[in-house]
Amino acid sequence: METPNFTHESVPINETRTMKAIAVPIFMFAGGAVGNLIAIVVLSISRQERKSSAFYTLVRGLAVTDLLGTCLASPLTIANYLDQHVLEDGHLCEFLSFLLLFFGVTGLSIICAMSAERYLAICCPYTYQRWGLDRRFAQKFLFGIYISHILFCCLPMLGMAHSELQPSLTWCFIDWRTQEPLAAAYSFLYGAVSLLLILGSIVLNLAVCGTLLVMRQRTVQRPVTRASVRERWRALSSAAETQMITVLVMTSSVVLACSAPLVVRVFANQMMQENDYKADLAAIRIASVNPILDPWIYILLRRSLFRRILTLSKRFGSSRKRKSPPTPHRNLLYPDIMRDDHVFGQLLCNSSIITQLPATVKFTPYDTESLRQT
Repeated sequence: METPNFTHESVPINETRTMKAIAVPIFMFAGGAVGNLIAIVVLSISRQERKSSAFYTLVRGLAVTDLLGTCLASPLTIANYLDQHVLEDGHLCEFLSFLLLFFGVTGLSIICAMSAERYLAICCPYTYQRWGLDRRFAQKFLFGIYISHILFCCLPMLGMAHSELQPSLTWCFIDWRTQEPLAAAYSFLYGAVSLLLILGSIVLNLAVCGTLLVMRQRTVQRPVTRASVRERWRALSSAAETQMITVLVMTSSVVLACSAPLVVRVFANQMMQENDYKADLAAIRIASVNPILDPWIYILLRRSLFRRILTLSKRFGSSRKRKSPPTPHRNLLYPDIMRDDHVFGQLLCNSSIITQLPATVKFTPYDTESLRQT
């Protein structure tokens, strides 16, 4: 009986472990690239009024930023899984550290800018119109974000901090356990900027949610008459409250869940000098999920999927109440206004729609016929 040769069997075992380990970055790379490509295509074929709005310009900027970050950083990570000597090159290690710093804080800045744009459009419409927040303004703002963040994230390369290969040997980041005052100051500065952007996005989104809830409350307390177009427009604005809150709450949750762990690790490593390498790796992986989820929340979920869910829910409700079929295009909570999905698209597709005169509101054929009868 032959003695089994475990030496020759160790090679395929190591290869199997390598393939299992590399599956995670490959999946994240594919998910981020495909999702953001779909988002860019959807935005490119959208209607002209959506293309010219500041909000959708920021959305396109976010999709392009996430796509570039995924396509530039993920190949280096995958190559290092195949050959663990790739990131031992000091220049490649500094470049990967720069990519993680830049795209992390840039994504947070664009998300915060989108929240601020929605806050001004809904809560401060006169200020929004006076400042002229349009597509060109958003493009200039995006350009300013890119330039300022490139300079900010290049500071480690200029000697303010040091980039090093992390203990897992799969990614590079700044030395966030250093005792040097200048390098420690940069770590605290990066963490503080990221934390302020996260808190700013959450506060702005909560302010928008509160405003929409107040609009709905006023509409419920004061019935809308079809003879008053201005009151009808206020009701139409309140009708989108459910969809708006859904998108904003999910946005806040994703930003907090994906970005907060890395920010916490920056402060923990610099202040308490912890050596929890597994927590550091988990934090950077969670942060890498952000560009995968962003396009689905800001584009597909808000437009297509949510509308299909509403349609399916209406069909399910009508099948349970066949004896009294609902009137087409009617809202169960507000029978005198148009359907929610159309209003939601109108409110978000045109960033300045709240500042327009009531006479410019576009009604569905059903609403037009109802107004003529009155």
